[in-house]
Amino acid sequence: MIGSMTPHRPTLIADAAIALIAERGLRGLTHRAVDEEAGLPAGSTSNLARTRAALLDLALARIVERETEGSPVMADALPDGAEARELLVHGGADLLHRALTVGRTLTLARLELALEATRRPELRAGYDRLGARFTDLATALLARCGSADAPGDARRLIRWCDGVLFNSTAGSGHDRVPTPEELRGETARYLAALLDHD
Repeated sequence: MIGSMTPHRPTLIADAAIALIAERGLRGLTHRAVDEEAGLPAGSTSNLARTRAALLDLALARIVERETEGSPVMADALPDGAEARELLVHGGADLLHRALTVGRTLTLARLELALEATRRPELRAGYDRLGARFTDLATALLARCGSADAPGDARRLIRWCDGVLFNSTAGSGHDRVPTPEELRGETARYLAALLDHD
C-alpha cells in the first residue's frame, strides 16, 4: 500500500492508479481499488476523478511528470552541435535505462494505457498530447545536432526508443535489461545512422 506522507491527494491517487495498472492491468483499476491502494477513505478517488476516463487521464499525466523529473534531457536551455548530440546519447540512454529499471512500473502502466488508447478516442487525444512533449524536445535537439529533417528524425528516434522499451519490458528481451553502456552505444549508433551522411 502506498504511504500517506504525500501531502497532495491528487498525486497520491495518481500514483496509486499507476501502481494498480502496472500490477493488475486496466481490469484491476477501479475507484475503490485506488482508494485502498492509496490508503484513503472510500469515495476519495471518485471525488477527484468521477469517471474512469478522468482517472486514466490523471494517471497518464502523472506518468509523464514522473518520467521527466530530474532529467537533463528536459532542460530548458538546449546546447548546440556536439554537445546536443552528447546530451541525446547520454541523456536518452539514461532515460531508457531508468524506464527499464527503477521506472519499470511507469513503463508498464504507460504500455497498458497506450493499448487502451487504441480503443478510447478521448484517451488517445490525451496520450498524443502529452507524448508530443517528447517529440518536440527530440525535434529541437536533433535540429541543434544538424539534422536536415529534425521532425522526421525525431519520429524515427522515438519509434526506436518505444521499441527498446517494449522489447525489454514485455517483448522477447524482457528477461534481460540492457546496461547503461549498451544503451549509450546503441543510441550513438542509431543517431549516427540518422545524422551522419556523406
